Amino acid sequence: MPRAPGPRRVLVVGSTGAGKTTLARALSGAEGLPYHEMDALYFAGEGWRVNDAFAEDVERITAAPRWIIDSLGYPEVRDLLWERADTVVWLDYPRRVIMPRVLRRSLRRSLLRERIFGGNRERWAEWLGADHPAWSAWRGHAARRAEIGRRVHAPAFAPLHVVRLATPALTAAWLRARQGGR
Repeated sequence: MPRAPGPRRVLVVGSTGAGKTTLARALSGAEGLPYHEMDALYFAGEGWRVNDAFAEDVERITAAPRWIIDSLGYPEVRDLLWERADTVVWLDYPRRVIMPRVLRRSLRRSLLRERIFGGNRERWAEWLGADHPAWSAWRGHAARRAEIGRRVHAPAFAPLHVVRLATPALTAAWLRARQGGR
């Protein structure tokens, strides 16, 4: 029996450190959807410079019939993303899952001086700053979860198919099913 058609326009949402990018990349391969990393679209260059054409880039990408994006959406494009998506995959993990992940990721990036988004790097001195991913993940977890909850229950977004995954094990099982049991 042929597999039912999958989603065509997907948002993978959740708190910082939940694994949105990792899942979006894997789901992109499983569903054959073009993947777009939101932070890479947002940051245009070193010094965490913001892309002046960010909103236009997101408008163009989401006008296409098929895509997957790993983000709740920056405020200037959030409604556009949610209006154009047909599926939202919500990684609704508790802080106790997210915090070790974001700390390991930031530690690795700082130690290895990995280049990310527009050639930027996480630096040791930034660990004490309020906008460091670890602090952002801790401080923003409840608000991000509440925002996503409001959106998935809002009448304006009622046509969305929502997949809410509360643990990494549930996410892995769901992804395996999308990949045809591989």
